[in-house]
Amino acid sequence: MASEGNKLWGGRFSGDVDPEMNKFNASIGFDKRMWKEDIMGSEAYVKAIEKIGLVTKNEMEEILSGLGKVRDEWSNGSFELQPSDEDIHTANERRLKEIVGSVGGKLHTGRSRNDQAQVDARLWLKTEIKTLQTLLFELIKAFLVRAKVEIDFLMPGYTHLQRAQPIRWSHWLLSYAWALKRDYDRLEEVSKRVDVNPLGSGAIAGNPFNIDRQFLSKELNFSAVTGNSMDAVGDRDYIVEFLFWASLLSTHLSRWAEDMILYSTKEFGFMSLSDAYSTGSSLMPQKKNADSLELIRGKSGRIFGRCAGMQMTLKGIPSTYNKDLQEDKEPLFDVCDTLRGLLQVATGTLLTLKIHKDKMLAALSPDMLATDLAYYLVRKGVPFREAHRLSGEVVQAAETKGCLLNELTLNDLKQISPLFEEDVNEVWDYEHSVEQYSAEGGTAKSSVEGQIYKLQQWMDYYGENQLTAE
Repeated sequence: MASEGNKLWGGRFSGDVDPEMNKFNASIGFDKRMWKEDIMGSEAYVKAIEKIGLVTKNEMEEILSGLGKVRDEWSNGSFELQPSDEDIHTANERRLKEIVGSVGGKLHTGRSRNDQAQVDARLWLKTEIKTLQTLLFELIKAFLVRAKVEIDFLMPGYTHLQRAQPIRWSHWLLSYAWALKRDYDRLEEVSKRVDVNPLGSGAIAGNPFNIDRQFLSKELNFSAVTGNSMDAVGDRDYIVEFLFWASLLSTHLSRWAEDMILYSTKEFGFMSLSDAYSTGSSLMPQKKNADSLELIRGKSGRIFGRCAGMQMTLKGIPSTYNKDLQEDKEPLFDVCDTLRGLLQVATGTLLTLKIHKDKMLAALSPDMLATDLAYYLVRKGVPFREAHRLSGEVVQAAETKGCLLNELTLNDLKQISPLFEEDVNEVWDYEHSVEQYSAEGGTAKSSVEGQIYKLQQWMDYYGENQLTAE
């Protein structure tokens, strides 16, 4: 067992810590990925303590120079971790003091790893959210691109996984584009609550040196400052909220993947996946498996688990900081890594699909127009409930006769209602069917074009904002 006197907290302890406890306690194995954010926080903090005279200007410049060298070592891969490095904060401070000497010990004045860990996580997540927004935007764009090009393709729409009504393929595509847009907008809201500066909260009671927290926020590009030091060091709401957001996004991706898996089977035959996003069987040479989509569907469960696990961690701990909160980083990192893969694979899979529009059209059947038959009678003045009953009688008549709906004669129909005329034949046209749904948000071509226009406007606005931000 090694002496603990060289740890940041070692002065209080005279004994040794069991090596297994050291490993159990350490987080450097995963939080080292926040090295850049940890250095950013330290650079801002040394400038803030120089403003209030806790370090001289020369000492500040010496510390900043040392932090720059630490950054260079991480950047070029030469940073060497030591067994005493519990976490990224310990590692960076230890290396800083090796470079600049004892003056490096002044950097931590009034600062705690409690607020330091929080500022690192928030800075890291702010950057990650921008990456995920870009990837999500590209996926929405892929849906929109296909919807524009393939707007004339018709297919069955399903409820309860049963054929329901004819729709445009583009209408189905846009149903997911709208859901993903909500996810994008929702992430914008989450990002506002991530963009809050906890640095200057100390361990629990705040900072005793009247640190300028607004200055820290400006240096670190935060939009706001946390309002209460106790809440600040114990708050992981923003992480849980992000994990919930990720769970909801992955729910949408999983449902889309399930549709795609079904539609790409030989039983449906509506589409074929690119070989680039498929795999084969080790036993059956004929197999082409939709593993890209199955993994999107499967990894959603992993994300759900991370969210639920984090909530379980939080629910039983008392206020402010507890070591349990160290468990926030691994689910956060894992979910972000998983989402990056999901979004990129989903985009690639969608863009490389081959659509079999003839099979989609062939899957339409006259029984799907039973509702249209009711609407035909409604337009003749029949109340909908009565029209619905009469249309049901037509379905029953076709079943009794053993024929399709459109194979019933006009005389057959007139026996059910004298309002049926020769123009009833228009009902059996699938294009005519989809075109009647021209209300906003419907599957008529004009309505789908309206959806495309609105989404395109939103995307153009996003693009302009990105250019301004850059």
